[in-house]
Amino acid sequence: MNVQVIAGPDGTILWTSGAMPGKIHDLTAARVWGILRELEKAGILTLADKAYQGAEASVVITPCKGKDKPESQKQANLAHAKLRGPGECANAQLKSWRILRKLRCGPSKAGHLVKAITVLQNYETTRR
Repeated sequence: MNVQVIAGPDGTILWTSGAMPGKIHDLTAARVWGILRELEKAGILTLADKAYQGAEASVVITPCKGKDKPESQKQANLAHAKLRGPGECANAQLKSWRILRKLRCGPSKAGHLVKAITVLQNYETTRR
């Protein structure tokens, strides 16, 4: 299952897409949901993983790919990873819900379930 997640700098889940089959590439899913277009329209600078390289949006920053990178690119990737960490924690929090790991339903129902879990997760996180 492929669900796109937008998280804030503090790791709060701000938005989740509907679910798509897992074989759909992340960049394709982002284009289908119009995420890149909306982020660019809003002027929101976004840190994404290497799967989003090639995104036409100028607001999406991805790490440098390749082996034998110069030290400056290694340092840039390290800084990128540190800043993206809270967003990755948001994804991990969603994945920690057992029902999503054992899901046996169609993508449309799964998308609604992910949105409901997002509300519960954010509620649980704010209570701490």
